[in-house]
Amino acid sequence: MASLDERAARMALCALQPLGNPELSDLVGVHGACDVWGAVLGRDAGSVWGRRAAAISPEQLVQDTQRWQARFVVPGDDEWPAALDDLDGVRLAGQGGTPLGLWVRGTLKLSEVVGAVAVVGARASTAYGNHVATEFGADLGLAGRVVVSGLAFGIDAAAHRGALSGRHPTVAVLANGVDAAYPVAHSSLMEGVVARGAVVSEAPPGCRPLKAAFLARNRLIAALTDGVVVVEAAARSGARNTASWAAALGRQVMAVPGPVTSSLSVTPHRLIRDATATLVTSVADVLELLSPLQPELELPLWGESTPLDRLPERLRCVREVVAPREEINVNDLIERTGLSVPECLVAVDELVELGWLEQAGEIGWRLPLRKR
Repeated sequence: MASLDERAARMALCALQPLGNPELSDLVGVHGACDVWGAVLGRDAGSVWGRRAAAISPEQLVQDTQRWQARFVVPGDDEWPAALDDLDGVRLAGQGGTPLGLWVRGTLKLSEVVGAVAVVGARASTAYGNHVATEFGADLGLAGRVVVSGLAFGIDAAAHRGALSGRHPTVAVLANGVDAAYPVAHSSLMEGVVARGAVVSEAPPGCRPLKAAFLARNRLIAALTDGVVVVEAAARSGARNTASWAAALGRQVMAVPGPVTSSLSVTPHRLIRDATATLVTSVADVLELLSPLQPELELPLWGESTPLDRLPERLRCVREVVAPREEINVNDLIERTGLSVPECLVAVDELVELGWLEQAGEIGWRLPLRKR
């Protein structure tokens, strides 16, 4: 084949399958993709690798990438996320290694996926699990964290939708090509992810998912993030595999507890029991684990502030100690607020002027009878 460049050679090697082949990754690291691809093509046409290679057209892979307005990102590119380099030398159940390249569709660059959090779990999730995953997705986005998951039914989809509900970026790592959603029912969801974030795959466009590819993509989900949150997962689940990759990579592993009567609580509870994961019940818990030295962990308020919220703190603390239908005097205010007499009197005068309090007799005040 004439003058095949390194990028196209990496595309062709990705198309060989299976993904997450550590030996192939090591060979490319030593010899370069062009030499390795040439060696594969030179294999006996009757061998497994020879037959696979003969069916691959690097030129067609380049055309398909352009057709789907995707980009193929390789190590050394400005967009390549440095976090993926942590996969070099890490092995789990025969898989591992840094990906040879990644197909990406979307507005978000992979280099911008910094401080991300994965939310993963059961496909056959419950209403409880979906609610938790949606809230985590929304609150993580609100806190400025990119939500990463796998676009599957159940917890994955809920986490993506939670992030998108607040117009926050989210990344879906696929086991198939970036040209189509898997499952097909998530086509609209995938387009939402493309518009707001990115879909990513180690497999070329047109590639259908194999069982091994799902396990291989789990290492990417773990590597792209600072931590993985497991929400509902049975004893045997892909989420447990993702948690194992996160632990092997030194990422923070977290799990949300569930009902002890549910089979979908088995993996989260076991991870917590074995001290593999830390129990979390809110995004505030997640942020505290990921950023323990940051003093501000409180999420912004969802709704708009009320008139009471907008009062200066010195006035609000006086207003809030006055109960409905109560007449209060200055001594009560001093005792409840800790303010001095002059401070209380100045605050009360301002609150009366603003309509938050009204005079009650000669030495007392009360809340206005009308609603505010």
